[in-house]
Amino acid sequence: MPVLVITGTGTEVGKTVTTAAVAAAALTAGRSVAVLKAAQTGVRPDERGDADEVARLAGPVTATELARFPEPLAPGTAARRAGMAPVHPREVADRAAKLTTEHDLVLVEGAGGLLVRFDAAGGTLADVARLLDAPVLLVASAGLGTLNTTELTARELRRRELELAGLVIGSWPGSPDLAARCNVADLPEVAEAPLLGAIPSGAGAVPPGDFRSAAPGWLAPRLDGVWDAEAFRVRVAS
Repeated sequence: MPVLVITGTGTEVGKTVTTAAVAAAALTAGRSVAVLKAAQTGVRPDERGDADEVARLAGPVTATELARFPEPLAPGTAARRAGMAPVHPREVADRAAKLTTEHDLVLVEGAGGLLVRFDAAGGTLADVARLLDAPVLLVASAGLGTLNTTELTARELRRRELELAGLVIGSWPGSPDLAARCNVADLPEVAEAPLLGAIPSGAGAVPPGDFRSAAPGWLAPRLDGVWDAEAFRVRVAS
């Protein structure tokens, strides 16, 4: 798995902290890692972007950002409003492919959900995954409403014949409610894909050293971690 594309069921579901956790676990396992942010929106030129945040939390990764647009909008819309050239799926795929020649693992983080548009032609992160023939990791929220958006995204991936590697809950609450506890069992069922991790709420705010030490415990072995999905399900159901 030289490339892993990371998307979410929507905005603010924990994609960046999940990307950082995957990167940190891979580094702990002795792998070299690059992180590619396809399009960063809503950030000024002098501000830190998502790729920078991954590097801060995870450690020595190669952090790359292909395009940056000032307004917090879909990349295609943000580029148009700023009068800037958009980023295209082929550009993202080409940069990711180049990074694979120098790294064991390349993480491509999208903006928003799977079908958020990069350009006027309707290019999306799904097109990037297709060009790279790369599996997709889907980050979902824990609570009420997540089943619908998760199933819709999983169905679209299958319709496009793209591999859904699995799911990660991007922000697992310290005191989960009934919906969140039930969703631990329901999410992999509606997605027809395994649950590969759960990132604790607030993980992005812990000191980087603590984040790196803890990250393997949040992720399943397929993501270089030691997290046990069945043990987690039993624990939260009790």
